[in-house]
Amino acid sequence: MTERLSRQEFDDLVERVRVWGRPGVPDDEPVFRRITPAVTAAALGGVRSGRTVPLGRPWAVDADVDNRHPALHYMTRLGDILADGDVEPTGYMDFIAADYHGKTVSHIDAFSHIAYGDQIFGGHSASASATGRGMTEGDVTLYGPLVTRGLLIDMAKVAGRDWVEPGTAWTRDEIAAALDELGLGPRPGDALLFRSGHDRRRAALGAWDPDAEGAGLHVSAVPWLFDRGVSIFGADGETDVRPSPVDGVTLPIHVLALTMAGAALLDNLDLETLSAACEEEGRWEFALVVSALNIPRGTGSPVNPVAIF
Repeated sequence: MTERLSRQEFDDLVERVRVWGRPGVPDDEPVFRRITPAVTAAALGGVRSGRTVPLGRPWAVDADVDNRHPALHYMTRLGDILADGDVEPTGYMDFIAADYHGKTVSHIDAFSHIAYGDQIFGGHSASASATGRGMTEGDVTLYGPLVTRGLLIDMAKVAGRDWVEPGTAWTRDEIAAALDELGLGPRPGDALLFRSGHDRRRAALGAWDPDAEGAGLHVSAVPWLFDRGVSIFGADGETDVRPSPVDGVTLPIHVLALTMAGAALLDNLDLETLSAACEEEGRWEFALVVSALNIPRGTGSPVNPVAIF
């Protein structure tokens, strides 16, 4: 049974990982800035084969129980003649849009995506920052391109299964054991990507409601991972386990990572091809490149991260 935390116990974790607004302590940088030029250079220096693996899921245009707001994709030009009297060339154009903060589109969350007690990272008021044109604080452009070392924590592989059942919460001890089995040791600036086998399970058994059940981290593991330098969390779900183990808090990992520590979060990644590539390459680490769309005031962005071996 998943260990539950009271609201007070969770607030104690909040104070443990918060890097801003602590009495008597100078404000700190968000932890994603542990990805320094030296960290980036070291990650790229570890590239050996040059193999690239995209981690973005296909654009999710089909409605289902896990995709209640499907992405849009339709054609806006079908070979129209470009000007009167011209016959060549013909042009084809299309339109895309997405309500991407769901359970199907691969995306990165900005700090302005999650507030706790009406505060986003740095103590800014979320309600005062929100406008019809977006958020005036904590938008996705703060990240810039992120290039660092990625580690695939393949929890399904470690468990010897095709997938981990939704609702499974990974504790600190389980994550530590998985890191040991895969021969991995986090270092400052790293991105940890957690594979539950979500997409393989969906392909085999069909969609389910991931708001009700989803595998992910137990909240008590997060301070330990921050102590080891982790700067980005990603998963083939949303990193948070569902249902939440914290009374009255739906997405406690999001709160600790985005709002309190300033880590980047990647949701809904396709980690199946990456898992196979790691097996074939014989290594579970790689350079990871993440570049959000340049959306001023945006609460995040669709992304197609790339792993490079």
